[in-house]
Amino acid sequence: MALFKLRREAAAPTVAAPVEALLKGYSIEVMPRTAEKVADFRDLLPRGTRVYIAHIDGTPIDEMVATARRLNAEGFPVMPHFPARIIKDRATLADWIARYRGEADVKQGLILAGGLRAPQGDFQSSMQLLETGLFDGFDRLHVAGHPEGSKDIDPDGSDRMVMEALRWKQAFSERTDAKMAIATQFCFEPDPVIAWAERLAAEGIALPIHIGIAGPAKLQTMIKFAVACGVGPSMRVLQKRATDVTKLLLPYEPTDFVNGIAAHKAKNHLFGIDSVHFFPLGGIKANAEWVTANGGRSGIPANLEAKVEA
Repeated sequence: MALFKLRREAAAPTVAAPVEALLKGYSIEVMPRTAEKVADFRDLLPRGTRVYIAHIDGTPIDEMVATARRLNAEGFPVMPHFPARIIKDRATLADWIARYRGEADVKQGLILAGGLRAPQGDFQSSMQLLETGLFDGFDRLHVAGHPEGSKDIDPDGSDRMVMEALRWKQAFSERTDAKMAIATQFCFEPDPVIAWAERLAAEGIALPIHIGIAGPAKLQTMIKFAVACGVGPSMRVLQKRATDVTKLLLPYEPTDFVNGIAAHKAKNHLFGIDSVHFFPLGGIKANAEWVTANGGRSGIPANLEAKVEA
């Protein structure tokens, strides 16, 4: 009887096939201080989950490399952030790369400008980092995308500079062996994201899109991060929710957003959104458990795989 109960608890939940397909191979973001709170990522994440390590200004590189080393030892491919505006110079970048590769077997990187308005060193943009040639030999390079634009990049409210940068990155991808993709800021409405992805395709930007999704969190927490990260018009989803007293105290979950993207992708097999990247704003554990509950076999943690297959 106990054995039967164990197998029932370990079984993958039944979910809609389009959602399971969209969430397959999802990635998630951590920071050294949040990673320390997780005893074993294999209890939370599916085998082979790509884990981004966010590099916030002021975080020592020693902590970043130690986190990468720990995740690699637990069997997860690691993708550290390389934020241009906090990197002092070429020598610093070369040192970071050498340490990541030598100590943690890192072969992937998210190359981005970073959230600072002014650079602290020689680099202003992700393009300058890519042009150094120091990432030669990396298997995969991701770059940032902004479905709702970015006031940091285009203060006038347009997306002229954002689109110009994506065209440059598309051209760069065509002359490099690295697999490249666009990892985006999180949004809350599927329709504008779908329109943005289709616009990229129409303009010849064919890089696969890993759409950013905010994981479950308290509504107040979600609004705080959305404001800080410059989320655009789709923030109205949160504002509307805040006026509904029946939902005010319930945590936000990305169910509607995921369902909308998954349904569109199921009907449009050439759709540019290739994967999902989670920002665990309410905590890694809460985010991973949401995927386990909603992703079918795509959400089964590594340490539960054997039990599900039994």
